[in-house]
Amino acid sequence: MLDVNHLRDDFPILSRQIHGKPLVYLDNGASAQKPQVVIDAVTQAYSYEYANVHRGLHYLSNLATDKYEAVRGKVARFLNATHEGDIVFTSGTTEAINLISYAWAAPRFAAGDEIILSIMEHHANIVPWHFLRDRLGVVLKWVECDPNGDLDPSVVLAAITSRTKLIAVTQMSNVLGTVVDVAAICQGAKAKGVPVLVDGSQAAVHMSVDVAAMGCDFYAITGHKLYGPSGSGAIYIHPDRMVEMRPFLGGGDMIDQVTRDMVTYNKSPMKFEAGTPSIVAQIGLGVALDYMMKIGMENIAAHERLLRDKAIEKLSELNFLTVQGTSPSKGAIFSFTLAGAAHAHDISTILDQKGIAVRAGSHCAMPLMQHLGITASCRASFAMYNTFDEVDALVNGLMLCNDILS
Repeated sequence: MLDVNHLRDDFPILSRQIHGKPLVYLDNGASAQKPQVVIDAVTQAYSYEYANVHRGLHYLSNLATDKYEAVRGKVARFLNATHEGDIVFTSGTTEAINLISYAWAAPRFAAGDEIILSIMEHHANIVPWHFLRDRLGVVLKWVECDPNGDLDPSVVLAAITSRTKLIAVTQMSNVLGTVVDVAAICQGAKAKGVPVLVDGSQAAVHMSVDVAAMGCDFYAITGHKLYGPSGSGAIYIHPDRMVEMRPFLGGGDMIDQVTRDMVTYNKSPMKFEAGTPSIVAQIGLGVALDYMMKIGMENIAAHERLLRDKAIEKLSELNFLTVQGTSPSKGAIFSFTLAGAAHAHDISTILDQKGIAVRAGSHCAMPLMQHLGITASCRASFAMYNTFDEVDALVNGLMLCNDILS
C-alpha cells in the first residue's frame, strides 16, 4: 500500500496553489509531474556533468556517456526486454512509431498491403500509417470497440488477411482508459505471421509491462508520461525486426565509416540514433524509471485501482454526466460530457478556477470522437500521487459546473 501523502512530498509542484486553491492535477494522461529526484538529476547533469556522449575521451564525456547508456539497461528492465540492445532511444512515442513506419514498414510494404488499427488509437499511432497510405497505397483497416469501450482480441485477429502486414494497437486508451489484452493479440497474430506494434504510452505508467511474455514486435514508451523529462522515450524492438530495419535519420553516431563514395552503419541500436541525442532528458528518464521501480509497479497499480473504483462510484451518482468507456478493465482515466450544450472547454475553465486541472478537446483521438458521436470531452486522468480527496474535489467541481452551465 502506498503512503500517498509521503509520496506527494516528492513532487514539489503539488504543494502550490492555482487561483488560490490547492492544485488538483488530473491531467496526467497528457503529461505527469516530476519528482524532485528527477529535477535534481537534470539540474546536476546540466550544472556539473554535461558533455556530449560517445565522442570524447575526456572525463566529462565519459561520465555523461556512462550515465546516458545506463538508461538503456533501465528501460530494458522496466519492460522486461531480454537485451538492452533491443532498446532504441527516441524523443517519445511519436518519434518511435514514425521510426518504425519509415525504417521498417516503408521498405517492406506495397500497395494493397494492410495495417490493422483500432478506433481507439492516438494520432501518433494513426498519422504515420496515413503517410504510408498516401505514399505507398497501403490499406488501413479499422476495428471498433464495443459499447463499453472494450476491444475484443478476436475481432482484431479476425480482420487479418493474407495482405495484413502489421497490427498497431494501444495497450491503454488515452480517452476511455480501456486496457487492451495485447498479449492475446500478439499471440494470435504471431500464429498468422503478423507483427504487432504496441503503443505503451498510457499503459506503461500504470501497470507492469513484460514485452517478453507479451510477445510484441515493437513497444513504444514516452518519458514525460513516466514522470520523466519531455523529449525522452524509447522503443523496444524485437531482434528479428531490428535486422529488417534500414536507417531512418543519417549522421552522428549511426555511422561506422563515411567516404566520398559510400557509408557503412553502426551496429544496432546505435544505427537508429542519429545526431546528438537528448542526453540529459534520457538521464532524467532513467532516474524516473528507477523511482517507479523502487515504489513498485504493482503498488502503483493497486493504488490507482482504488482511485478508479472510487471515481466510478462517485461519478456514476452524477445523473447529468456521461462517462465514455465503462469497461471492467478500465484504468483510472475518465472522459466525460455534461448534459445539454455544455462545452468541454467551459467545463475545464470552471474546474480550473477551483484549482482542478483536466484536459478538454479531442485528446488527439479524432476517429474515436467520431465513433462516440461527440466532438470533444473533458478528461480526468489519475496518477500514483492522486488522492481520494481529489476524487471528491473533482465531483464537487463537476456539480458546480452543472449548476453554472445548466
